Order: sequence, then C-alpha cells, then structure tokens
Amino acid sequence: MTETKVRVDEVMGEIERDVRARLRRHLIKRGGAADYHDEAIFDAVHAVLARAVDERNLDATLLPELVDGDVDWRLQTHLQLTTHRSGLAGRCMLFAKNTVLLPMTRWLFEYSQDNFRRQDHLNRILFACIEELALENARLRRDITSASLGKPA
Repeated sequence: MTETKVRVDEVMGEIERDVRARLRRHLIKRGGAADYHDEAIFDAVHAVLARAVDERNLDATLLPELVDGDVDWRLQTHLQLTTHRSGLAGRCMLFAKNTVLLPMTRWLFEYSQDNFRRQDHLNRILFACIEELALENARLRRDITSASLGKPA
C-alpha cells in the first residue's frame, strides 16, 4: 500500500480560494460592487479587510482616540440603577427600582445585551477596517511620492 502525502498548505489555500470565489459570486449576484467582477480587485479588497479583522488588535486603533480620547466610546452593557434623590427618599426609590422595575425589565435588558455586544464588536471591526484602509492609502501615497522623486520606497 502506497501512502499519498497531502500538502496541508496547498489544500487549505485551495479551500480558501474556493470560499473567496463563492463569496465574490454571491456578492455580485446580490448587487455588490461592480468592481468585484474583477477577481484581482476583489482579492485585494478581501486581503485588506481580512488583515484588519484578523491581524489587528481591535482595542488599539487610532480612530477612537481621534473621536474623543477622554470619552469612552464603547457601549456600556452593565445595568446600574441610580437616583438623584438623597436620604430616605433616594433609598426608597432605589429599593422600588431594584425590586419592582428591574425584574420587570430584566428580559429586555438581557435581550438587548447580546445586541449591544454584537454592535460593540462590529464597531471595533469597522474602526480597524477604516484604519487599515488609511494605512494602505498612506503606504500607496508614500510609494507614489518616492517613485516620482526617484527614491527607493
């Protein structure tokens, strides 16, 4: 019996190409960007966005710092009840909120919490994608400027 050696890298590369081709056809069929008819353009866009999603630390991006470095832009998913009243009235209001209002709305909060987490993750991915595209743009501009000045990149 002869053993056939399978190259994992080749098989995985073929599977990844097949998945990208199916995704490209699916996007074209659904009315995606017309430029996706060009496989090279689709592969370039896929590579940039995949790099942003897979290779970036989503907690270390520039855009949130530029938006407002002092404000926490992340969605807050914890529930904390407070009152502006002080003394006995404030304690009574918090007791009523915690014993009556909170149980009545817990189901809505728990349902919403999963949506908040998904939205937070999507926001972080979008920030990473925008930053990756900005980096790619900066690299291309540097290369074009270097080429026009006759300098090596």
